[in-house]
Amino acid sequence: MIFERAGRHNTDETVRIALEAARARDIEHLVVASNSGETVRRLLALGTGGLDVICVTHHVGFRGPGEHDMEAAARQKLLDRGVQVLTTTHALAGIDRGLRNAFRGMYPPEIIAEALRFLGQGVKVCVEIGIMALDAGLVPHGRDVIAIGGHARGADTACVIRPAHSNAVLDNRVMEILCRPLPKLPKPPKS
Repeated sequence: MIFERAGRHNTDETVRIALEAARARDIEHLVVASNSGETVRRLLALGTGGLDVICVTHHVGFRGPGEHDMEAAARQKLLDRGVQVLTTTHALAGIDRGLRNAFRGMYPPEIIAEALRFLGQGVKVCVEIGIMALDAGLVPHGRDVIAIGGHARGADTACVIRPAHSNAVLDNRVMEILCRPLPKLPKPPKS
């Protein structure tokens, strides 16, 4: 599925496609990028019985020093529904982003992230949260997972990913892109 444009308005269709694919392919783990919990709640509303759902948030401090994106009450509601919630350093940014901000350079994880963005921001997010969930031991090594991501808020991309640990980053595989938006094209040069 290719959406006309990126954004949260694609969330319901994205989680439906992801859930349908998980069931059709016997994939047991759904890894979902969500900072408020809303995307995960929409997925749960469709019925995820028998599937393992992992919510990956921004790291603490993403918006500002010491700030959590997800409110404690929202996190607890997800935990009460059996969702594992992972808040940790971003696999394709983290320390490298701090060095880039300080020294105005580009470092290997950010180069990988930019290359993945050729296929869209959501594909980059899907790969990254797959790595993060595997590194945290929340998904099994060597097995496909379905990852759901997007742009800013909501979801517009779902992929079947075979994640690799961050220390083997080049072994990550995007097995299938289930849905994503059309890319935003750069403006043509002025004549």
